[in-house]
Amino acid sequence: MMNPPSGSLNAPNAMRWRIGLVGYGEVGKILAEDLRGRDVSVEMYDLKLEKAAGEAMRDHARAHGVRIAKSHGQLAAGADLVISAVTASQAVAAAQACGNSLNKDRFFLDLNSASPSAKIRAAALVHQHGGRYIEGAVMTSVPPYRIGVPLLLGGPHADALALPLRALGFDAKACSDKLGVASATKMCRSVIIKGLEAMVIESFTTARAWGVEDQVIASLVETFPGVRWDEQGAYFFHRVIEHGRRRAEEMFEAAETVREAGLDPWSARGAAQRQAWVADLATRGVFEQEGASKRPADWRIHADRILAARSAGEKS
Repeated sequence: MMNPPSGSLNAPNAMRWRIGLVGYGEVGKILAEDLRGRDVSVEMYDLKLEKAAGEAMRDHARAHGVRIAKSHGQLAAGADLVISAVTASQAVAAAQACGNSLNKDRFFLDLNSASPSAKIRAAALVHQHGGRYIEGAVMTSVPPYRIGVPLLLGGPHADALALPLRALGFDAKACSDKLGVASATKMCRSVIIKGLEAMVIESFTTARAWGVEDQVIASLVETFPGVRWDEQGAYFFHRVIEHGRRRAEEMFEAAETVREAGLDPWSARGAAQRQAWVADLATRGVFEQEGASKRPADWRIHADRILAARSAGEKS
């Protein structure tokens, strides 16, 4: 049996908190490493622990002194703060799985890229059992910043968690006591950022097919001289190939956010579909020679493999 959560949830005691991580993908692992580097107690749980990816998760957790829970409930029952970093489609389910085991007044920080309505549903599931739900909006890519990535907090408990999070190393700022504001900010940003990724992949691959990529790049450099388009293209291709499924889910949530505002989400929905399409190609092995540590420096390599897959009968 785990020890009960610590008594005080004040910022000066945050370093003695028990942190529970739900989701042990890229973000979960980074947070675990940085929190453990500060000697903070960390436990994790992920639905994939019993699947093929589970062994690598277990190895990483053991290497960094992270305990491994047997269930959402076990993790939540022993935590002062649960941080949910799952895929967007699982955000509400994760809140439900943890909510009824979270001790009264303990925190549940939802970092998932979900729509305002999804965050509001998740909050209700936590609040009904006495927990304190905070929506978190991660405002840029995590790896370069790690635990210090800019983070907006929202909801009635945002102020109460902001100082403890900063004591733990987060760059956290409460932006509103109203649920949905932080996530709406994130989703509107994603329409641009993830949409740009999808547009670059579509445009550059098409340009490659027609043999006009040099002209297109030259024109873009002239119009936007501050952007290194070859390097940016390679980065966009790699990120979508590596994380396209997660990005597609985020963009479907962004589309829902646009829809909730009363607009037809043509751009967001199209970007979600393009991201999902690249993720499907990656699953089928089109990019199997790439890896996180061996990504091609030239986006043309990716584009050529996409075009070869198209010639072999893949749908675009």
